[in-house]
Amino acid sequence: MDLSSLRERQKERRRARIYSVAIELFKRGGFQTTTATDIAKASNVSRGTFFNYYPYKEAVLLDYGSEVMDRLRDHAEARLRDGIPALNVLYEVWDLLAEENARERDLFPPLAYEVMNPNPERARTAYQALPLSKVIELILRPLHQSGQMRPDLSLQRISNLIADTYLMVALRWSAYGTERTLQEEMRLALNLLLEGALKRDTTRS
Repeated sequence: MDLSSLRERQKERRRARIYSVAIELFKRGGFQTTTATDIAKASNVSRGTFFNYYPYKEAVLLDYGSEVMDRLRDHAEARLRDGIPALNVLYEVWDLLAEENARERDLFPPLAYEVMNPNPERARTAYQALPLSKVIELILRPLHQSGQMRPDLSLQRISNLIADTYLMVALRWSAYGTERTLQEEMRLALNLLLEGALKRDTTRS
């Protein structure tokens, strides 16, 4: 192994350690109260080294969100390959995401706020790290191609609307809570959206 490859592997290991330590601290003490200095100290690196890997604290959450999106995409692709109907797959992914968000309730709001960050560069970075609309587009593509969705709405537009709705409903639930679980709230929202996006004879009951 040459020297450059060794350095790259060392950097990857250091980043992975910082990430795992940071997520553990967020879960244990809360995102808002955990500082970059706390993370650096627990990771046995300097504060400057932390910022070399993560330019701001929320960037750690983007890695977490990206991992969640990768798992959802892998699940969707596997289920579609197995011949599971697209709507069933969409509801499965919807439920899995709701379960993850409910379990990590304190991590979701700061992660979601990054998508709406007033700094356009940070908002763009968050949007690219959290491609929920792309996962939804992947799932709904067979329905769109077979003409089971409204022809006056593009697949991208429908997918973006569903993803944006998830974001807002989950944020409201995380902040205020309701009598329903997040999974129940999400299913209600998804049912309403699909009634508008699908032709009447394909809408789930």
